[in-house]
Amino acid sequence: MKEAIVHFATHHPKRILWITLMLTVIVAAQIPRIHIDTDPENMLPHHQAERVIHDSIKKQFSLYDLIVVGLVNNGPDGIYNTQSLENIKTLSQQIKAIEGVIDHELMSLATVDNITQEGPGTIRFQWMMPNGSAPDGQHIKNAVERLPLFQNTLVSEDGKASAIYVPIKNKALSHEISSEIERLVKALPGKDEFHITGLPVAEDTFGIEMFIQMAISAPLAALAIFLLMWVFFRSVALIAAPMMVAMVTVLITMGTLIGMGYTVHIMSSMIPIFLMPIAVVDSVHILSEFAELHKPGNKVRDTIEKVVGNLFRPMLFTSITSAVGFASLAFTPIPPVQVFGLFVALGIALAFVLTITFIPAYISVLSTERIQAMAERHHQNQQNALNGPLRIFKTWAEKRSKWIISAAVMMSVLSYYGIQQIEINDNPVRWFKENHAIRVADKVLNEHFAGTYDAYLVLSKDTEKLENRLNEKLENAAQNSPIIANLVKQSTDSNLEYSTQLQRYIEATDNALFGAESPTDIQALENLMALLEQAQSESKYFMTPQALRYMESLQAHLNEGGLIGKSNSFADMVKTVFRELQGGDDAFFRIPEHQNQTAQTVLSYQSSHRPNDVWHFVTPDYNSAAIWLQLQSGDNKDMSAVIEQVNQYILDQPLPEAVSLQWGGLTYINVIWQEAMVEGMLNSLLGAFVMVFLVMVLLFRSLVFGVLAMIPLSLTIAFIYGLIGWVEKDYDMPVAVLSSLTLGLSVDFAIHFLDRARATHQETGNWADTLNAMFGEPATAILRNAIVIAIGFLPLLAAPLVPYNTVGVFLASIMATSCIVTLLLLPAIMNTLRHKTFTQKRSK
Repeated sequence: MKEAIVHFATHHPKRILWITLMLTVIVAAQIPRIHIDTDPENMLPHHQAERVIHDSIKKQFSLYDLIVVGLVNNGPDGIYNTQSLENIKTLSQQIKAIEGVIDHELMSLATVDNITQEGPGTIRFQWMMPNGSAPDGQHIKNAVERLPLFQNTLVSEDGKASAIYVPIKNKALSHEISSEIERLVKALPGKDEFHITGLPVAEDTFGIEMFIQMAISAPLAALAIFLLMWVFFRSVALIAAPMMVAMVTVLITMGTLIGMGYTVHIMSSMIPIFLMPIAVVDSVHILSEFAELHKPGNKVRDTIEKVVGNLFRPMLFTSITSAVGFASLAFTPIPPVQVFGLFVALGIALAFVLTITFIPAYISVLSTERIQAMAERHHQNQQNALNGPLRIFKTWAEKRSKWIISAAVMMSVLSYYGIQQIEINDNPVRWFKENHAIRVADKVLNEHFAGTYDAYLVLSKDTEKLENRLNEKLENAAQNSPIIANLVKQSTDSNLEYSTQLQRYIEATDNALFGAESPTDIQALENLMALLEQAQSESKYFMTPQALRYMESLQAHLNEGGLIGKSNSFADMVKTVFRELQGGDDAFFRIPEHQNQTAQTVLSYQSSHRPNDVWHFVTPDYNSAAIWLQLQSGDNKDMSAVIEQVNQYILDQPLPEAVSLQWGGLTYINVIWQEAMVEGMLNSLLGAFVMVFLVMVLLFRSLVFGVLAMIPLSLTIAFIYGLIGWVEKDYDMPVAVLSSLTLGLSVDFAIHFLDRARATHQETGNWADTLNAMFGEPATAILRNAIVIAIGFLPLLAAPLVPYNTVGVFLASIMATSCIVTLLLLPAIMNTLRHKTFTQKRSK
């Protein structure tokens, strides 16, 4: 079968080339239909429980994703100078006018109220920065210091910075809106520094810059690979073949993905970077052996057919194992990762088909003179360049086998220790380099404020027991009064929520009282009204002092724990307004003793310029309340520590009866999808490792060779991840994704080495000759491949995005480690166990 395919390619090369061209054009024509999604939140399925809860919390409390704009002034008066305050006022109004901004929800010193006492039992709400007059810095400073909701949220504790919180309609608009804000900032007078950050901006900007970097970094890597292959083969025409295979593989794979209607997510945008080295590796093996075997007078077709025949099995094996490694990502719980894994696997299969068809066809149409010139230059110059290192490897493997094996064991032990030190952690802001504007803004603003990272802790009261108790009382009342029985029958709607149904009963009872004439009916209705009003009072759970005190105690625990910068809640709002109602004395900054006093604070706050702010902290039925947590770090480990702190508090101070707790906010959601990714990738890696081992045993039809094939893979994975632990790099999203690449590439060299060694031993019949032959062309091809890929992708280190840097370092590390293990440790083990590895002379 393989002979027929290659024979067809070499004897009908133009057909192959035209078919490849036409297929590429047709499929690549789908690429302009691309739909891009840069939202990491979509790593989670829409039906994921935590995501559903998060979306529900945002809707329930009218919460929006926020862009944080910070103004910093290090002068003696900080931001409390006239120019800085004017800038805050001007910028706030200008930002409101930007399309996509929810103007009435924007929060800054220019859009909030100063709360003061007007007289006994009344309070006054006045704009912190009234129109028509110059801002009074000292007055504003005094006001902010009396309002806990604003301290370290709108103005830093040192008075050097002020923040504007910009709510947006859609996270996908974050980069566009922040860019417009940057333009507005440049026109402002004065010496203020401005910074823009927030998870929505970081995530959206990263997605956009990642696609830009893909358009820059992928061609740069391709150019570097092209130049390195030219150094080895000195024939532009010949080395164009693997570059075309890589390009065609990427175009067809991405065209297929887009044509099938899949969104190009952050993950799938990296498919070209992953496919390029895999697509090039086999081609370099072919070019290397072709250059070695083609001699003057030989027919090009005969040589290329022999080369592909020799390499078909190892190339097939490596393609299968690499495809298995990436296809295993389909079992992760992350939809974009599933798409990424399956389409990289598809690309690997396509690259193999192109390698055994397009490469032979392309070489067949090149002129004999050009190929002959390449072969002569190669034999004269290039072989000697790699002979020195390979001779050293061969000598060490043959004469110092035990030392090499001992060193490998020691490296495994050290790697194991390093792996134990790995800390799973991520933060989308740290996907940018330290000098990136977003990273700088994140550092500066989180040094000044309580935190630019949001999480929401929601407490909810289950009213089912209250509802059941009320229904029981209504049923008893209806049995004794026909008018109540009729009222209940007409007013009951099973589709209504408890609070709404309760209000409906009250309205119906009030109407019935207006028309009632019988003293018996009037008395029954008045009793019913008292019952309903009592039930309504009980249903407003988060107006009760005990509920507010529990929230207050939980907040105090969190604030004192040092893991969050600050918390804000309905309790804080109630205490602030209650103090002013009681005369402004700080002694009254506390939870009211009675529920009706709390109700009075809410009623008073409804007279402010921002009455709807109450509903960001409590629902209108007062059965759910949100605590807004501000964190100075978006790291997973820090958010997880806060969650654990809350869990511990609940163990010590159990939630009140029928009260439940839920989490929301982008910082929390990032923990969920990143944990799901890390766990999914780890399970995928372990599953793929087992599958690759079984495939190796099956393909080699030997348990011994199956185990040998897994040694470079195992040591490479151990070394890479051990190194991550030793250098204290977090195991983050880029590292998790690259685990599949480690598996796919690490086994490649071992397969080529083992398969060729076994075939060579069948010809030579002894280990010494086999070892000599293996450190000829096969080892040369492996070393060339390692150099081409390792160095070829180093241009990624210049990218401003950390994931690209990680890919560059990882690829270089993977290729270097697996190459050294394959060319040093494998022959050392085979030399030590040669009597068991090759037990007898095999016939040709």
